[in-house]
Amino acid sequence: METKENTSTLKMHLEMQSEYFKCFRDEENSFIICESLTSYLPVEEFKEFFEQMTPIIKEHQISKFIFDKRSLRAFHQPTMEWYFVEWKQKLMDSGLTVHRKILPDEGWFKKAVQAGRASIEKSHPDFPFDKLDIQYFNSIDDCIRY
Repeated sequence: METKENTSTLKMHLEMQSEYFKCFRDEENSFIICESLTSYLPVEEFKEFFEQMTPIIKEHQISKFIFDKRSLRAFHQPTMEWYFVEWKQKLMDSGLTVHRKILPDEGWFKKAVQAGRASIEKSHPDFPFDKLDIQYFNSIDDCIRY
């Protein structure tokens, strides 16, 4: 597995790859790691890649999704909203409820994510945020551990 960290003890399988992402599944089927590869993710490519991951997540009954966004240098609220209210909702019923994220170090990006989530909560008050376990960490190892 090639990531920004030493995770050599993991037995990972490269499930998918594109110009913008790499997606690994651990061989025990307990989690998937999706790593962004570029500073900007075009919304249509983002949606297409995540839709292609959906059957893999369902087939392997993945319950934890780790999204490593450290390469990003752009934030796009409509993409975040789709990711929450459509993609996460669709997979929640399949058992994917644990989401771990690694954000870029830039403070403005973290603030944009916080503001974006607050906006989603306000505009989608019926979305079941309480059924999701979403946490942010600084390393893949911590995302796997918690």
